Amino acid sequence: MSARASTVAPVPVFSHLLRMTDRVGLFEHALFVEPRREHGYCADDVSRALVVVLREPARTRALDLAAETYLSYLEAAVEADGSVRNRRSAAGNWEPDASTGDCWGRTINALGFAARSGTTRSIRLRATRAFLRAARARSDDVRAAAFAVLGAAEFLRGRPDLPGPAELLLRDCLAQIPRGAHSGWQWPEPRLRYANAALCDALVFGGAVLRRRDDVREGLRMLEALLEIETGGRGHLSVTGTDGRGPDDPGPLWDQQPIEPAVIADACVHAAQVTRDPLWHRGVDLACAWFLGANDADVMVYDTTTGAGHDGLEPHGRNQNCGAESTIAALSTIQHARAMAVPR
Repeated sequence: MSARASTVAPVPVFSHLLRMTDRVGLFEHALFVEPRREHGYCADDVSRALVVVLREPARTRALDLAAETYLSYLEAAVEADGSVRNRRSAAGNWEPDASTGDCWGRTINALGFAARSGTTRSIRLRATRAFLRAARARSDDVRAAAFAVLGAAEFLRGRPDLPGPAELLLRDCLAQIPRGAHSGWQWPEPRLRYANAALCDALVFGGAVLRRRDDVREGLRMLEALLEIETGGRGHLSVTGTDGRGPDDPGPLWDQQPIEPAVIADACVHAAQVTRDPLWHRGVDLACAWFLGANDADVMVYDTTTGAGHDGLEPHGRNQNCGAESTIAALSTIQHARAMAVPR
């Protein structure tokens, strides 16, 4: 990696996220900036939002209330067997099917983070109870397993007095992460899909918590390879599109989703923490710059006034809708960039 970029991250603004939040949860979709209440809520987005509002150092009453709302949603979403109900209507009614897909992995991630970093003792205890319930389940999905690794690793760092279920979950899920290089390039899958950096992140962070040096080394190798693929000599991120990316797809590819730079930032933060190598800050800067216009369409994907994140990058600009996932992705990345900028 080259020397660090000079991205200046704005102060994160939570106005739009709070506008998308009511007493039940966080609305998944928006029409421009108006919540699409008819589509209801999902645990995927509520989980991501819980992490973002708990991570924010500038506490407000509104953020504290949002954290309570999001945690209550997840507590109700986790079934006795550990599976997770994802979707809920604006009237508060749950869809019947629970799963161990992405919503389960994201919920594990958020609950593990809240058990360690909750802003009150009550939040930490409630998150601990819900985490231990969700930790009873397992998933066959690679990315769900990667998200669960991150939550289990957070939980173990915050609750070393309760290692059993979290460590078992961490070991089981870490075993599912692919390693090595697939024919044609330095990535372990035949094609990049979505949330690709989460696989690297799981190996680096989960491997570090379990003191598995080989996993850490492999995660760092994969992350470096991913950054090379996703920049391609352009000087900015040109992330995988919605149809994925193979070794013969040089890009730019469309549509580009904000989750991709966001998980790159997550992984680079953990890589920097584990290795103490400031060169990983470069990946965080590239991710933040993507939201601020250093991308293939040369447009801002984040509104610095309202805190709204746009729902993707298209060949001729940006998607004008500002849903929950995109807004959280932008806020999370900006938080990381600002934290990295603090002198140590």
